[in-house]
Amino acid sequence: MKGVVFLGDRQLELRDFKDPSPGAGEVVLEIKASGMCGTDLKYYRASGATGASAIGLKSDQGPVIAGHEPCGTVVAIGADVAANQAWIGMRAMQFHYKGCGVCAHCWSGWTQMCNDGAAVYGATAHGAHAQYMVCPANTLVPLPESLSFSTGAAVACGTGTAWSALQRLGLQGSHVLAIFGQGPVGLSATQLAVSMGARVIAVDISEDRLTTAKQLGAELTLNASDPDADVVGQIKDHTGGLGAHVSFEAAGSPITRRQAIQCLRAWGKSCYVGEGGEVSLDVSAELLRKQITLMGSWTFSIASQAECADYVANKKIDVDRLFTHRWQLNDAEQAYQLFDQQAAGKGVFLFD
Repeated sequence: MKGVVFLGDRQLELRDFKDPSPGAGEVVLEIKASGMCGTDLKYYRASGATGASAIGLKSDQGPVIAGHEPCGTVVAIGADVAANQAWIGMRAMQFHYKGCGVCAHCWSGWTQMCNDGAAVYGATAHGAHAQYMVCPANTLVPLPESLSFSTGAAVACGTGTAWSALQRLGLQGSHVLAIFGQGPVGLSATQLAVSMGARVIAVDISEDRLTTAKQLGAELTLNASDPDADVVGQIKDHTGGLGAHVSFEAAGSPITRRQAIQCLRAWGKSCYVGEGGEVSLDVSAELLRKQITLMGSWTFSIASQAECADYVANKKIDVDRLFTHRWQLNDAEQAYQLFDQQAAGKGVFLFD
């Protein structure tokens, strides 16, 4: 089979890999949809890195197949897999982390926080940008029958990440929510928050992404590409001078992180989701004396992934609207060149 390998320096290759076979406790998932995530760009862009070193692997382990938003059907089952855990033809997403399985984090479904460190499918273990993927049966999450495979791929990372952060914020239908960054995660947050009845203010520097946010139900869109744009002032004007109840920061920029705090009314809450970087705050004026709650949210638990999929199915949310580009695996080079510009919506590789 062919699989996408990131080489670093914005280069990738389609390489030949042996079709996988399941070991004990494992299954083979035939991939039907494999989403593209902003985290992929870290490995795609890795400067001066080639092969396995681009994704932090030891050179003797060789390169791995990219892609950590897997969704497909089970086509092979190894020994010691319970009949109610996986079966041939099972439609499933995959929770893309593997830990020790016995620490408190693993037992609670937060495998990515494993005390012994976690394998990450698509980064340190073979991922889903290929026809087949082998994984532990206990990392499978059933895909509701009403959901498409591409929706399942979105829930497997970007949409699931947005869901978990909104749950941490305790979002309510009476809230005004400011979302900074309208990439795949921010757009997912916009779509989910609107379905929950919240009034969404979407902020980005891409007019195309803001147009998508408006189509998904954002009440107000703000283009922050103008350095003179007073984003915080516009949010406060739109809320009668009070500010947003809650904010969601998905851009990972020092500027937007501070704005996500400054735009809040007293007793507001902000959740940082975007990775990396730093932020500088006036702790007294911007946090303490406004009674602000600041939190971080890193992806989601396996239980939360299942809850998100069920919510999307029950509410009949058209997550497929997030996708602006659908690709075949042979188009991987073009797909990541476009995604690298970070101006479009979400992309996905589809397999017949």
